Amino acid sequence: MPSSAEQTGAAPGAAWLERDAPGRQAMLAAILAEVSIEALQGDTLEDVLQRIVDCLARQLPVAIASIILLNEPGTHFVEEVWSSDLDLDLPSGLPWPIEVGAAGRCVRSGQAQLIADVERDPDYVPGNAAVLSEYLVPIRHRTRLHGVLNLESTRADFFTPEVCAVFDAVAAQIAGAIHLARVVRELEVANRRLRLLSMSDGLTGIANRRSFDEQLDQEWRRLADSQRPLSLLLVDVDHFKRLNDDAGHLHGDACLRAIAAHCLAAAQAPTSMVARFGGDEFALLLPDCDEAEACARAEQLCRLVESRGPEGVAVTVSIGVATRRVREGADVRHLIAAADRALYAAKARGRNRACAADDDDVHGDATAAGPRCSDTDPLLR
Repeated sequence: MPSSAEQTGAAPGAAWLERDAPGRQAMLAAILAEVSIEALQGDTLEDVLQRIVDCLARQLPVAIASIILLNEPGTHFVEEVWSSDLDLDLPSGLPWPIEVGAAGRCVRSGQAQLIADVERDPDYVPGNAAVLSEYLVPIRHRTRLHGVLNLESTRADFFTPEVCAVFDAVAAQIAGAIHLARVVRELEVANRRLRLLSMSDGLTGIANRRSFDEQLDQEWRRLADSQRPLSLLLVDVDHFKRLNDDAGHLHGDACLRAIAAHCLAAAQAPTSMVARFGGDEFALLLPDCDEAEACARAEQLCRLVESRGPEGVAVTVSIGVATRRVREGADVRHLIAAADRALYAAKARGRNRACAADDDDVHGDATAAGPRCSDTDPLLR
């Protein structure tokens, strides 16, 4: 049953003061259980630590409850989570070195520090004039020291052996929570890296086909509401097999990397995407880009590749261009198929040129006139 102090919402720690020894023992056990629960409730590590210090400051006559975290090398305190009705002044602002203060001594010694009289301790750094005693516990998981649990009280007789034993157990729970949170964080970082690797082409460093398909689907749905244009350029290296056979696969790889860089330069807009579509084929996805602009970029790309082939070897590309104003219910496959047909038309017309798909062809009309290429100029402007 709640005590009278708890029922009336008295000052923090009042319930502790009105209990006898057995009542305080029961209260410490209950607090330890509550801390265990709080350690599992937070969404982030900072939230977990804040819940724990709030619990301690709420239930016990501690003026200040704080958790001070170390950096990775263990040389500086870099973060503090605290709860108090009093103002807490840090020694000189974060970060501060472990050579400073009683918390630093706790880290350096690796042992809990009980300060029964703060005025007589040479390392105590005053945080508030009302504080009379302090207890600091290392937060350690196995061999790694994560930081210090710091408790400060306005009573000189609060930190009895029984109370200190509870805080020792709380520090162990905090260490477990910090370790688990860091393991989860490391796994999340590793998963993000794996996802990036799974969405990137290992040879060229640009997006791979899987990433392209996801981005195309997203852009198609995004543009459907406004019926804004979406252009697709399919780029194929001319006579790539012959180039590989004549110059070797290492040169072929260098060629693909160079063309990927040229595609990035031609894509220009930050919303555009460049992907390796197949073995020697690339795709440029250009949201909000009309046909005239898409053809201009295709022309630029052809000239870039032709003038800057790696190691002086002549390299050219053929490009198929397709543009569509996206409408609700339209099939994105028509855009890809139209760009593919335009690409093969460019190859059939002699390569080293771009062809643009007929508008009806982009919309899936089987009677469309087909891609439009220029016979006098290798590129359709």
